[in-house]
Amino acid sequence: MKSNLRARIAAEFLGSAFLVAAVVGSGIMAERLAGGNAALALLANTIATGAALVALILAFGPVSGAHLNPVVSFADALEGGLAWSQMLPYAAAQIFGGICGTFAAHAMFGLPLVSLSRHIRSGPAQYLSEFIATFGLLCVIWGCSRTRSSAVPFAVGSYITAAYWFTASTSFANPAVTIARCLSDTFAGIRPADVPLFIVAQFAGGIAATVLFRWLIPSLPSRAKDVVVPHGAEG
Repeated sequence: MKSNLRARIAAEFLGSAFLVAAVVGSGIMAERLAGGNAALALLANTIATGAALVALILAFGPVSGAHLNPVVSFADALEGGLAWSQMLPYAAAQIFGGICGTFAAHAMFGLPLVSLSRHIRSGPAQYLSEFIATFGLLCVIWGCSRTRSSAVPFAVGSYITAAYWFTASTSFANPAVTIARCLSDTFAGIRPADVPLFIVAQFAGGIAATVLFRWLIPSLPSRAKDVVVPHGAEG
């Protein structure tokens, strides 16, 4: 593995770990401080997640593109911005990083490192929510990256912040985050049995958005290297 790829894999691992730590950790803190007010807890969780996402894309985007999401990496590979041989290492780093982020959040709050979630998130409404959430996320990425890539961190953070509230699933929109959150029986958790269909819906939404933008912007494949923000040449 060339040094440039090693750096990008490390960036994807660290970015995903911090993202999940923010999601799970802020959920734990919010639940402890909200006094049983679920809306207040969700608001706190939302703000922390959106803010962390902006910061992490700004920090790691110049290194790896700050995908932090296997669906984004798959879409980038589909459009030629990421070599297929490197898509799997990206996804593995994101998944492993997310799991480590859950461990870190639990450790910071004095919880067992692994506690399988019992939070039920199943049914057509939940899966449709994940399809729409991921479809919208990829629309934001593809729509912004080709002409105003510097705005992508803020656009993505803003979209996820909003999608927490307009989707029934609270917008996971990320297989790595979904897997990591099934290991946390806390406010942000998801029951392991519900994970597979969440992931199917997420990939379906991402692919649908990519196909749509191929039609909306025929030059899209030539600009795929800008996802999420311009990053280094393939190494």
